[in-house]
Amino acid sequence: MAEISFDDFLKVDIRVGEVIRAEAFPEARKPAIKMWIDFGPEIGERKTSAQITAHYDPATLVGKQVMAVVNFPPRQIGKFMSEVLVLGLPDENGEIVLIGPDGKVPLGGRMH
Repeated sequence: MAEISFDDFLKVDIRVGEVIRAEAFPEARKPAIKMWIDFGPEIGERKTSAQITAHYDPATLVGKQVMAVVNFPPRQIGKFMSEVLVLGLPDENGEIVLIGPDGKVPLGGRMH
């Protein structure tokens, strides 16, 4: 495994946001959910899609705090522009479980 410097780590801007809207993304090649996430006043609202349908449906995501990389360039996913990368870990079946704080924290907080 290649080591990186602390300065390299600081280049990746990982923030906490709250899902304020979510809907199915049937046009995606693999089942996915579109999410609109509020990252607080500094960053604002950003949107993304994620292949997380094994553990989540749109209704259960609203109000959930999630961690995301906010400084990647936008990426076109079909007709949808993804602006952030939400973070998760694979379960024993390889299905993604989202990463978020244990308790409520201020929106836009940067991961240390």
